[in-house]
Formats: sequence, structure tokens, C-alpha cells
Amino acid sequence: MAENSQSVRVLPGIGPKKAQLFAKLGISTLDDLLRFYPREYEDRTRILPIASLEAGVPACFVASVVTNPQTHRIPKPGSRQLDLTKVVVADHTGRLNLTFFNASYTAQRLIRGETYCFYGTLEGDYLGYAMTNPLFEPIGSDGVVTRRIMPIYPLTAGLTNKQVTQAVQAAIFRCGVSETLPEAVREAYGLCGADAALREIHMPSSAEALEEARRRLIFEEFYVFSAALAIVRAKRSVRAVPAFRTDGMEQFYGALPFSLTGAQQRAIDEILADFRSGRPMSRLVQGDVGCGKTMVAAAAAFCAAKNGKQAALMAPTEILAKQHLDRLAPLLEPLGVRCVLLTGSLPAGQKKAVRQAIESGEADLIIGTHALLTEATIFSDLGLVVADEQHRFGVAQRAALVAKGEQPHLLIMSATPIPRTLALILYGDLDVSVIDELPPGRKPVATHLVDESYRARLNGFIRKQAEEGHQTFIVCPAIEEGETESFKAAEQWAQTLKDSVFPNLRVALLHGKMKGAEKEAVMTAFAAREYDILVATTVIEVGVDVPNATLMVVENADRFGLSQLHQLRGRIGRGGAKSYCILVSDNRNEETLARLKALCSTTDGFKIAEEDLKLRGPGDFFGSRQHGLPVFHVGNLATDLNVLKHAQQAAAKTVAAGDISPALQAAVDALLHNENFVMN
Repeated sequence: MAENSQSVRVLPGIGPKKAQLFAKLGISTLDDLLRFYPREYEDRTRILPIASLEAGVPACFVASVVTNPQTHRIPKPGSRQLDLTKVVVADHTGRLNLTFFNASYTAQRLIRGETYCFYGTLEGDYLGYAMTNPLFEPIGSDGVVTRRIMPIYPLTAGLTNKQVTQAVQAAIFRCGVSETLPEAVREAYGLCGADAALREIHMPSSAEALEEARRRLIFEEFYVFSAALAIVRAKRSVRAVPAFRTDGMEQFYGALPFSLTGAQQRAIDEILADFRSGRPMSRLVQGDVGCGKTMVAAAAAFCAAKNGKQAALMAPTEILAKQHLDRLAPLLEPLGVRCVLLTGSLPAGQKKAVRQAIESGEADLIIGTHALLTEATIFSDLGLVVADEQHRFGVAQRAALVAKGEQPHLLIMSATPIPRTLALILYGDLDVSVIDELPPGRKPVATHLVDESYRARLNGFIRKQAEEGHQTFIVCPAIEEGETESFKAAEQWAQTLKDSVFPNLRVALLHGKMKGAEKEAVMTAFAAREYDILVATTVIEVGVDVPNATLMVVENADRFGLSQLHQLRGRIGRGGAKSYCILVSDNRNEETLARLKALCSTTDGFKIAEEDLKLRGPGDFFGSRQHGLPVFHVGNLATDLNVLKHAQQAAAKTVAAGDISPALQAAVDALLHNENFVMN
């Protein structure tokens, strides 16, 4: 609707300054305002007698004014004087003193002998109770701030909940919303209409009506999301690319110094089937830390090269890109697959030579970072794009790399396990391969939770690991002191360990603010056993491979998500020696302890993912908003999975039938242009 695209400034009381405040909340248009849903609600429908009010618990009560409001002005040194207004109200169960600070105009509206409904929080104890600055309105008026379910919105400094509420209600009365759900879908799932849902989510008439509105809006969000995925998949299915030949893979398998696991082979077979199909592949390969995804990507790159195509492997960090080259070049180059590395820190002359090799077709497998995306990087014939650690890249970055070829195949790899049923739904535009077994011989990492009282024993254990020739990672949640109050900071902690705790051991520091070359040098030296201890931030979370490291200590472990802790733990246990992960936390919160103990009880990344999703919700589970998901305003992936399944089924039928209304198409288009959405 055209009206909905108007600026919020068309509403009464919203001028340029207030419009800027709304913009801070992401609200520019009336439609933004309509879709700005409350974060919670206060139930003010229950009316209590004064005698039943509880200290510290907000509540509504009806009472009559028994004294005239009396205002006193109290001088304050160096500032304006303070207005203090007092009035006494009563009902059949008791009396209550009300105090209004700097609100004499408001308080004077209370008329002796009249009855009002009040909303506020009781203060005091058995020596005397009172209430400060309660909201109130005449008992005969329509409930605006009392006797209703009150929406509570996210705010910014300068905007009150009342102002946002008034603006939202003005927008509702001024505008309508388009109906995205077909009538048949609404009837099949018992959903209310769009207008009713919007009105009730902002101005609920009852708890039941609010729940109906919420259910409808959750379904709609998931339905539009699922329809967008179905449309993307349908468009991809009609594209055609030359089919790859996949015979000759025995040469690759024979060159491997180990046997593939059954899960690795299954993933490779699924990729090869995609290559033969004559349709561009879009496949997600997800698996636990250390499950061997890199070898799956190597098989795909080998097949692409044997078909005369180039493959590009994009890694999120230079450390990981170099690690991929060191691992893949010795395997693939003897098979005739020429490998090159392209990163931002390469010397200019070397970078130019690598780009010439890429443009001429001399290079078959190009491993790199964001340097692959620059205009100066031109591919001869790009046939396969591999995005490693996909949640670290924005959609636009993947799309930019794919655009450098003619319908190249896309392989996305993720070491962040997602429960399979959820992955199949969320990545509905992708085919999903799951590597759910580890290579033989990989020993599980023993994980323990301790508090500061164990510090001396922990330090002794670190010394013992060093004496045995092994190395230790120590991960801190912050880089510098003051960045996060009372948490271990990597710079200061590394210095403390060097100076006073382990003066006889070699301690290094690594964090994200260091320059790329400096980080590379530290990591290379640690891998070469030039240091006993590496104090770091989560910059080591992805891809760092040091088989001699046998101990991971995570300081303030309660500050990390389970999946992130599992990623960190995956940096050790890569050699033959027994490895340990020690989580250090003094946090005694029950939920926090449950999370950390869950990590101690299993090394199965998929079980941990399910627990993380359940305990922390999708926002923390996925971390950065560049994971490829749109922002769900109402739906919750942890609690509304059944609604998501139903919405997906309904959307699939709608798209298959070609029954896409203009309103649904507009909603899908808006989602597809969202920078966080997966577009392949």
C-alpha cells in the first residue's frame, strides 16, 4: 500500500527531531512502524484491592481520592527546585499515600471524592507503604494506561513508550496492511486476517486475541521466508550448465594418505551427482570440527579441474587460507591441479603474478580471502565456488564471487553444526550434506568446568603439559582491560603470565586487532613449537591447526555460546596425545551452569547445537547476522519449529501452484533484497 511507504513525519507530533529518534530504532516509514512489534507486554487487566498490593510488584488498583493534592517546593543546591506533591487515596481495604515528583500538573488532576484506576509499584515495608508517580485515569474512561494489556516497545534515549505507542496506534488507524496469506491457507491453519493480527499485536483486547495475532504473524514470517526459498530453488532448477564428467575420481582417492569416512564419501557422491545433473549446484556441507570437510572440498575441486574449470576456495582469514594451501597443494598438484594463494598481504609483485595465473587459466584451484572479490581478480573459467566457514561471509560477498563465473557450482562449508531438521528447513534453497562421523583415531577431548579456586592446580597442569613437550591455548573474552569489565583481557593476562606466573615458559599473544602479517607470524611460530602458551581471543576459533596443542583453557567461559566453545575446543585433540579443555567460570547462575555442563558431557557438535539453540535461542546460536538468515521479528527458531514446518509446507504448495499474489510477491522481493538473506 502506497500510504504505508510514507515517512513517519506525516503523523501528528512527529517532527524532524523526533523522526531522527525513530530512525535510530530502524523506523523511517509507516510500514516500519507497523512492523515494529512490542518486545513484551504488561498485563494491567487484573485489578487488586490496596490491601493485596505487594511491594516491588507493579499492579492496578481502583481507589478514591480522600485529600486534596498538596505540592511543596524543595530547594536543591546548584539546581532547579524539586516539586513534591502528595495525595491520599483509599478503597474499602485501606489507604495509600501517593507521591509525585516534578509532576504537580499531573497530580492536580486528581479531584477529591472522585474514583480513579491507578497503575504503579508499591514501595516500603511494614513501617509504611507508599507509591511514587503512579499512572492513573478516571474509572469511567476507556483504559489507555490501565485496565488493558500494555505493549512495551524497544526504546532509544529521547523516546518514551507512550510516544511510540501513540505513533503506532496513529499509523494503525491511518493505514492498512496487505494480506500475504491466501484465504485457503488461513482457513486450513485457523489464522486470523492481517489487519486483525496487526491491531491485536499492538493493541491487544485480550490475552487470547494477542496469542492468535502472534501465531498468525509467526506463521506469516515463516511462510514468506519459505516461499522465498522455494522461488529461489525453482529458478535455479530451470538453469542449465554443462554436466561434468565424474569418472576418474579413483586417481584422487588413490592419492589420499588415508581412507575417507563413510560420511565423507557420501557427501562427495552427492556433490558428484550434482555435477552430473546439468544444473548449478548449491550445496551446504556441514559437519563437526575435524570431520574432514576440507577433503570433500578437495574432491570437488579435483573434479572441476579435470573438467577444465577453475575452483575458488574463499576462507575468512589469511591463516586459514594458508593452511588450506599447505594441506591441499601437496595432495592436488601431483595430480595436475595447480594451486595458488591470493591474500591481501601478498607483496604487490607476487599478487600481480598470481592474478595473471588466474586470468590466463594457469591456476586451477585458487585459495584466498576477500582478495578474490576485487575487480582486479579475473577468472579464466570459474566453475566451482567453495565458501569455507559460510557464517563468516555476508550474502553479498558470496554472490560477488559467484558472479565472477558463468553459473558456477556453489559449495558452502560450515563447521557450526545445526540440528539436521532445522538445517533442512533454514537452508531450503540449498541441498544439505551432513558429515556426522569423525576420522578414526581422533581422540575425544576431556572437558572440565572449574572456578578460580582451581587456579593454582590449573597453572600446575599447564606447566606439566609444557614439560611433556605439549602446548596450551588460553582464550580470553576481551583484548584490553576496560573493554569488558571484570573479564580476563588477553593483552594484560598474557603479560601477567609472562612476568609472574610462567616466567620460564614462552608466552605469545594473538588477537583480532593485530595486523594480518603479525597474526600470521605468531600463529606460524606457535605451530612451529616456538611458544609453549598462546594467549588469544576467539580469532583462533576457526581453522587453526596445531596438532601438538593438547590443552585449551577458556577464561570467563560463561561469556561464550556453547557452539563457540565447541569450536574453540576443536582446536585441540588433533594429534595423538590426550587433550583437555578447561572452562574457567565463577558464574553460579543455574542456566549458565547447565550450558557449560552440557559441553562437558558430550563432544557431539550436533547435540551441543541442539542444546545451544534451546538454551540461548537463535540469535546467540548463530552469532553474527551474516549467517544468511533474515531477522525474524516475531518467530523464534528455538520454540516455533512446528509453525515453521507448517508454514514451509503451505508455502511450497502455493509456489508450486503458481498462486503468488502481488502482496506475497512484494513481501518475497523485500526479503530477497535483504542483505542477510541467502541468495544463490
